[in-house]
Amino acid sequence: MSFRTTMKPEVIAVLATLGATGVAHGDEQTLPQVIVQDQAERADGPVTGYRATRSATVTRTDTALRDVPQTVNVIPEQLIRDQGARSMQDVLRNVPGVGMSSGDGQRDQVTIRGFSAISDQFIDGIRDDSMYFRDLSNIERVEVLKGPAAVLYGRGSSGGLINRVTKKPQAGTFGEVTVNFGSNDLKRTSFDANTSVNENIDLRVTGAYEDSGSYRDQGFVERSSITPSISVKFSADTKLLVQGEFAKDKRITDFGIPSFNGRPVDVPISTYYGSGNARRDDTTASEVSSLTAAFDHRFNDAFSVRNVTRYYTYDLDRNNTLPGGTVDTVTLTVGRNRGEVNRQEDGYFNQTDFTFKNAIGGLKQEWLFGVEVGKQTKDAQFVSQSNIDRVSIFNPGGVVAPPISAAVRNGDAAIPTSSVFKVLGVYAQDQIALTPAWKALLGIRYDSFKQDTEFERKLAPLAREDKTWSPRAGLVWQPSESASYYVSYSKSYQPSGESFALAANNAANGPEQTENREIGTKLDFLDGAFSVTGALFNLERSDIKTIDPANPKVLINVGKQRTNGLELTANGRLPQGWDISTGYAYLDGRITQSNSTQASPQTPVVQIPLEGNRPSLTPKHSAFVWAVKQLGGGFSAGGGLNYSADRFASPSNAVVLPGYLTADLAAYYRSKLYDVAINLKNVTDKKYIVSGHGGNDNLLIPSAPREIQATLTYKF
Repeated sequence: MSFRTTMKPEVIAVLATLGATGVAHGDEQTLPQVIVQDQAERADGPVTGYRATRSATVTRTDTALRDVPQTVNVIPEQLIRDQGARSMQDVLRNVPGVGMSSGDGQRDQVTIRGFSAISDQFIDGIRDDSMYFRDLSNIERVEVLKGPAAVLYGRGSSGGLINRVTKKPQAGTFGEVTVNFGSNDLKRTSFDANTSVNENIDLRVTGAYEDSGSYRDQGFVERSSITPSISVKFSADTKLLVQGEFAKDKRITDFGIPSFNGRPVDVPISTYYGSGNARRDDTTASEVSSLTAAFDHRFNDAFSVRNVTRYYTYDLDRNNTLPGGTVDTVTLTVGRNRGEVNRQEDGYFNQTDFTFKNAIGGLKQEWLFGVEVGKQTKDAQFVSQSNIDRVSIFNPGGVVAPPISAAVRNGDAAIPTSSVFKVLGVYAQDQIALTPAWKALLGIRYDSFKQDTEFERKLAPLAREDKTWSPRAGLVWQPSESASYYVSYSKSYQPSGESFALAANNAANGPEQTENREIGTKLDFLDGAFSVTGALFNLERSDIKTIDPANPKVLINVGKQRTNGLELTANGRLPQGWDISTGYAYLDGRITQSNSTQASPQTPVVQIPLEGNRPSLTPKHSAFVWAVKQLGGGFSAGGGLNYSADRFASPSNAVVLPGYLTADLAAYYRSKLYDVAINLKNVTDKKYIVSGHGGNDNLLIPSAPREIQATLTYKF
């Protein structure tokens, strides 16, 4: 059961000893309300400051992170709040080995360990691969599982996957309303309200509304979301959770600025290269709705079953003008492209997991047997005209872009498609306690993934089916309660299309394969209040589709890309009231085999071989640190640094995005009834490129300048 109350420090100390939720900043007079829940009802277990100790993302069972032979990075709600994060990009800055992508100005997208994670988004363990910007108002924490994860999640996840864990109904009545305002005409409000109808039924609803400006010319963000949920406890062993989500988002489709002479062009960060009438010509509007039902039943202490069904719909209307053409070094102009994207999707996923605990031959084991079925229907039309006009590279001047021609709209590339994706996955996993000091994790999954694409006119339909095995194995050695060392191997697959329509040049190609070999350690200090992790890994993707030199219209599976890396993190609570989150990543990425070439971004145009190059948006070195000090009387203050070495804008390695170091500061006052937070971001007003397209050298997103954000929260 869970409840909310105000407690004295000595009571909280006792609860902390028993593993209760950590205490927020404050003293006896200004203590905020504290949520205490039975650990069995929480997937993450106790959380102290910025440190999580348990996760269900890696194994689909409630597992201590120290028992997991794989890297898992958890960004808890308190860290998200302290940093004033408003986007997934803000949140994922706290994960080593993650590179930022612009996502075509329409979606959350990153690279993980040097590989694109375009379709590797999940919510509460269910695939959420629609391409939109996700709101944080209903998010309790974000977990990033590194390396292949197909053993439980199916296709994708070369470098890892991102799982958002939502807020669930709890026993008791509580809530809060939050208002954000600040630089660039920031205006946002959000709410979170929870109540109990009786001891068996709990309700919760969260939501947000935002109408903000931007540091980019003509930029704006208009978004809203509401997520109601209900939890019903039929008995101590049987529960049902139903969650809805309804979200809208509209903003400028911003592809950023071009490059010049191997660097981002030197213009004011506000310079916009799209249409002079962006509100009419360059907006992205998305709508997402979903309904999820999770049913849990425990037959006894050894056997339980869980069934989750999620149905969703997604609509996208994207229009854009972008500086994606070649830069002419004589006329000092860049070619612009016009594009339109319309997507309508709906689908469902159903997962059934059976968990069984036993002790055969004296070995304690926890078995997981699961089945996943799903179907997605994705209708799409892409219309794009390259070099529709040219504008000055240094002063684009707000030129209104001409319309797309009728010839392009009627061409083969603009033919609407309708694709159906069907998945059937069967998986098994065993967590084994070999001895008190040795544990093993073994798993395997079989997938049947079917794709069918039909074209509205002219072109013949395409289809393929891939049947794939995905294994995982790991061994953990724990010589003490505070030390854990592991080795692991995992494998995943990436089918043609994956989340997009099949095309004539890839429908005959088998899946690409990714393998990860990793050794690591997880160490606890200060009686478990502070944790340090480290991982060395070799990640390789093979059978990458590249152009056949003998027939440029055909792709062949001969490419390879690998990343050798080191990742370090340290998280938790230090003495004297310090909460710390820090991380470092060294990524040595290479395209080790490829027949492909890419055109240079400016004249004279040459074809650049990709073999031997570094992957895009992947710095060799990156690091971050964030720290908050509790000052007493409800006050606290802190800040952080974020560092990235240079990156390449695309696999051509023709354009370098220079490294950067930024600093942020924050101050807080927290009391029983309200919180006040001030975040000063990019304190030194550093000018840098925060993200890029990843496949084009001329689509680079400048960072936000120095900005201040105020957050007011009223609690009830």
